[in-house]
Amino acid sequence: MTNSTYTPPKVWTWDAENGGRFSKINRPIAGATHDKALPIGEHPLQLHSLGTPNGVKVTIMLEELLALGRDAEYDAFLINITEGSQFSSGFVAINPNSKIPALLDTETGIRVFESGSILLYLAEKFDAFVPKDLKGRTECHSWLMWQMGSAPYLGGGFGHFYAYAPEKFEYPIDRFSMEVKRQLDVLDRALCENDYLCGDEYTIADMAVFAWYGALVIHDLYAASEFLSVASYKNVVRWAHQIDARPAVKRGKRVNKVWGPEDEQVAERHSAADLD
Repeated sequence: MTNSTYTPPKVWTWDAENGGRFSKINRPIAGATHDKALPIGEHPLQLHSLGTPNGVKVTIMLEELLALGRDAEYDAFLINITEGSQFSSGFVAINPNSKIPALLDTETGIRVFESGSILLYLAEKFDAFVPKDLKGRTECHSWLMWQMGSAPYLGGGFGHFYAYAPEKFEYPIDRFSMEVKRQLDVLDRALCENDYLCGDEYTIADMAVFAWYGALVIHDLYAASEFLSVASYKNVVRWAHQIDARPAVKRGKRVNKVWGPEDEQVAERHSAADLD
């Protein structure tokens, strides 16, 4: 095990460089750093996001709603978190937490932040992708909350220390690998006899979990597929491929994406033609 010579000070102080490659993304205070209004598109739904797993949840939902025939046209503006766009006064006004995604519904005047909350808002507004009965709806909400609570271990924990930290340390990688594999086992057992997390019905819970764990098992998130033996979670892999094949999912995954093959990148989306 790697031995560290670091001894925490009595009082931690912020050094703008102590975030490593994320030094421009994270800071220990909230609020805006600069005045800049958000652009306004022609559609009622104004999404400000980036094509990370948390952003993809919402664009998949919006594309699924459109595929279902709902009037859910939207503008998707890019928030480049590596450039600090999330700290503009306009963005902070719709998300005081300065994290993507954030949604402004100009039809209702409602702002919505946190990806899970956006999914719930859209599901309620358009009456779709949440079971109608109390038992099914509660199961759906439970899995959605599971994802919201679990993903920080996958992204901020495992992903950070395994893929992004400037140095590799055995203890945090072991700690978060153990938790991620436990989560994969939870999913694998849940999907053993069901097509989707809530049985036979595809819901916002599947969209939310897929954005993180689907990317992990079929798209080699963090280049960790072999390390985590993801192929052994056969039910999760089957479920992920089933969702990944949906046309709306393929479309949603491209929105606000500014990396990877050029034909997969759609920095901003203002009409269906941008994806066609």
